[in-house]
Amino acid sequence: MTAKLGASRAVRLAKIMNIHILAKKLKRPVTAHKGDMGRVLILAGSRGMTGAAYLTGMAALRAGAGLVTVGVPDAVYLIIARQGAEIMVRPLPSTVKGTLSLKSIHEIRRMAHGQDVLAIGPGLSPHVTTQKLVRKVVIDLSNPLVIDADGLNALKGNLDILRKRKSPMILTPHPGEFVRLFGGKLDDSEALRKKRALETAQSCGVVMVLKGHRTIVASPDGECYVNITGNPGMATAGSGDVLTGVISALCGQGFSGYEAACLSVHVHGLAGDLAAGKVGQVSLTAGDILSALPEAFKKFSF
Repeated sequence: MTAKLGASRAVRLAKIMNIHILAKKLKRPVTAHKGDMGRVLILAGSRGMTGAAYLTGMAALRAGAGLVTVGVPDAVYLIIARQGAEIMVRPLPSTVKGTLSLKSIHEIRRMAHGQDVLAIGPGLSPHVTTQKLVRKVVIDLSNPLVIDADGLNALKGNLDILRKRKSPMILTPHPGEFVRLFGGKLDDSEALRKKRALETAQSCGVVMVLKGHRTIVASPDGECYVNITGNPGMATAGSGDVLTGVISALCGQGFSGYEAACLSVHVHGLAGDLAAGKVGQVSLTAGDILSALPEAFKKFSF
């Protein structure tokens, strides 16, 4: 029993050590300017879900992105623009329900030019027109993509869109979204979660971030990482939006999709642990996690 516990601890320490080695790539050259640190475009938000756009955008900035642009429905533009002075907010055509309209695709194509990564999904809503827009973005744009929340829901029954796409993609489903998108069964078994994450990552050619207790990151090349940071208090609205922002920022800074996902889930969970140490797990909010990101990143020595 002692030997088994020792081996398990050694594995955990090796994972932490590898993450710290990976994090050394975050060190900035003295000549760095904002254009070097990643240009991130985020398509998020809708009427009643403006917080998702704000959290994703601010998390990307807190994770080091040099420039963050958030495209939102014009119906909610002012609400989001007033929340974060550092985020560049762009109004896009909206539906009568206050969601992104298919008519916004032309402006999105223009905005996406020169962006290092595009994140889509947080707070977008399941509106049928907006879901069509998501599929159009995935098909038409060649930017690396981070797809979350309603961005994932739009792909149900359309997995060939993923398989045909040549540019990198990172998908960040929670278990419910995963089953809705890929079918089959999923439970709390780590072995089953790893198996399913790896299968879908390889069959669809994506980096899969299967969220939950011990979030699983799987690559299309068969690599797999099990995160060991985080706590139950992070099961709160907006937590996933913060993670999407962090992943997007690291992609924009030159990390591969798999590297960005592994480092992001570690930092995100660490921020959650640091925040829970201050406010407790019961009262933990996504805003607390966002506020703890700087302290989490400071844990790495360059």
